[in-house]
Amino acid sequence: MRAAPVNTIESTVTTTVTDTIPTPVPSAAGDHRLSELDVLESEAIHIIREVVAEFERPVLLFSGGKDSVVVLHLAAKAFWPGKIPFSLLHVDTGHNFPEVLEFRDETVARHGVRLTVARVEDYLADGRLTERADGTRNPLQTLPLLDAIAAGRHDAVFGGARRDEDKARAKERILSLRDEFGQWDPRNQRPELWNLYNGRHTVGQHVRAFPISNWTELNVWRYIERENIELPPLYYAHEREVYRRDNMWRAVSPVSPAREDETVELRTVRYRTVGDMSCTGAVDSDAASVADVVREVGVSTITERGATRADDRISEAAMEDRKKEGYF
Repeated sequence: MRAAPVNTIESTVTTTVTDTIPTPVPSAAGDHRLSELDVLESEAIHIIREVVAEFERPVLLFSGGKDSVVVLHLAAKAFWPGKIPFSLLHVDTGHNFPEVLEFRDETVARHGVRLTVARVEDYLADGRLTERADGTRNPLQTLPLLDAIAAGRHDAVFGGARRDEDKARAKERILSLRDEFGQWDPRNQRPELWNLYNGRHTVGQHVRAFPISNWTELNVWRYIERENIELPPLYYAHEREVYRRDNMWRAVSPVSPAREDETVELRTVRYRTVGDMSCTGAVDSDAASVADVVREVGVSTITERGATRADDRISEAAMEDRKKEGYF
């Protein structure tokens, strides 16, 4: 397998820890019970520390989306006052929202970490990949991802996937083994009793690590609110030109133009997930703040992927099929 041509962004910006880690809020006098968020945070930090202690070259898959931002924030807390001891990796499909890419680079600079970007465009240019008929590039991320993992000799890859997102991700262990071809076998899952995680692997294999696997979307947003974590503006209500397709509001863009029979409207929407413009839909919303989003998510009955990701509607097993091939 040829290694992916990758581009590396080295941040020269340094910050103090107080710039990125909020001051803890003391609990009520005499109350020593941990809240649900405290328990989830403690578990996630424990997982991150265990992986860094056990593996040689971990990396965090970082897109600038809310879940990867939360994992990065947890990593900063896990190793405070030291620096985050691993780099970041992003597979850029070329269809990402510009606002998210800008936020990604600003966040990398603020934390003073190293970011490697593997680009789907490079694979399309030299013929290793071919554009899909539906124009969606999310499924094309697998090969660049596996090549970048091999090129970086990463034996552990952190991700922000959660079990409540999709049936396939609900099957995933917190430490999930990938074979020599980067593939996942849902029948070969290791037990994780008493929070003991088995990271054993052979040469060529690697492990995917999911520190917030047990969190829900509502947990994530409540944590963002508590920790005052900055996110891309797309997550909050804003006016955007959209059109209706697959029962979702799709953004008008060069990679996702409206068809002749689709009417373009200016609506107040927000994004629950910020994947590719070509397959990610927005939802009608007036949630302009984190508190508004927490209230909105609290009454939602559909996960963010189920509500706004067209690529997951291809089949009932769409996500699982991609994960078996090496997708995150």
